[in-house]
Amino acid sequence: IRGPENPEFCKEGSEHPSAMLFPTQRAGRQLSMYDPNTEQYTFIDTCFSTHHLQFAYDEENTLWTSGGGAVVGWLNTREFLETGDAASAQGWSPLILDTNGNGQVDEWVEPGEEQDTSKDLRVNAGFYAVMPNPADGSIWGSNAFGYPGAVVRYDPATGLGERYNVPLPGFGSRGADIDKNGVVWVSLGSGHLGEFDRRKCQGPLNGPNATGDHCPEGWTFHPLPGPGFRDLPEDSVESSYYTWVDQHDSLGLGEDIPIVTGNLFDGVHALVDGEFQTLRVPYPLGFYTKGFEGRIDNPEAGWEGRGIWVPSGDRTPWLKEGGQGTKPLVVHFQMRPNPLSP
Repeated sequence: IRGPENPEFCKEGSEHPSAMLFPTQRAGRQLSMYDPNTEQYTFIDTCFSTHHLQFAYDEENTLWTSGGGAVVGWLNTREFLETGDAASAQGWSPLILDTNGNGQVDEWVEPGEEQDTSKDLRVNAGFYAVMPNPADGSIWGSNAFGYPGAVVRYDPATGLGERYNVPLPGFGSRGADIDKNGVVWVSLGSGHLGEFDRRKCQGPLNGPNATGDHCPEGWTFHPLPGPGFRDLPEDSVESSYYTWVDQHDSLGLGEDIPIVTGNLFDGVHALVDGEFQTLRVPYPLGFYTKGFEGRIDNPEAGWEGRGIWVPSGDRTPWLKEGGQGTKPLVVHFQMRPNPLSP
């Protein structure tokens, strides 16, 4: 909505609480809101860049964002709608690991500097996916497209972060989501659906050793469908971009079912009772999705009142089956109890 240079309230010297902790100079993408009643857009200037967005489960209807790089950013939408004041309604925070173990944010060591166990540690572990946790109010993100990849937790109550690196055989975290128990599910470049449960961690979650590799026992790996590579037969060639959790049984396979994009399968894969069920789009060939959502229109109407909506996400739809003139499409998946259900 503007050039990259941030307004003054974001920068050093500002009295904004977030700027006093961690001022920001530039942001590449902000927020906008569309009102279907007036058909008008409202642009919201933020001190942090944005990408994926998710609402939290709180009275403020807090909108949490990814794409902020060194910070995680949020907007109190209730306050913004009441006041129109974007500056006071927003906040952001760096990701600070509690490496001195005192349970609070205090002086920290910058990334790349030698660790000092008397101080905290700031990490550049920017969110790609962003996931408010309905179990405890924490905010999770996937730290994507690097090696080995990680999932990251931010606690709004303390301002502290936690990082959990992906251990082998997994690697390469991508899009992710969270279930109602606080378990994170993440698409991995290793050909797995990764499952991370913080409750399984056996060691301390803060202190000098809690920097990323301290909870391999929290991870479980589910191999995705498909053949393996010639030299890595255990690693599926399936290249899943994103994972979404059906918390509310909108598809009909049950609550808290993780569903991943099947980007080499023309569809999606749902993990049900430890086994994947593939929902494939038979025509046109080349269906490629990057995300989806569930919708329950009528909870009393059985399978006909619910389903998931899956859009095509490729940038060149004319290169798939159908050729020139082929347009993007959205597919409505619904799960009948059996093939002959009325």
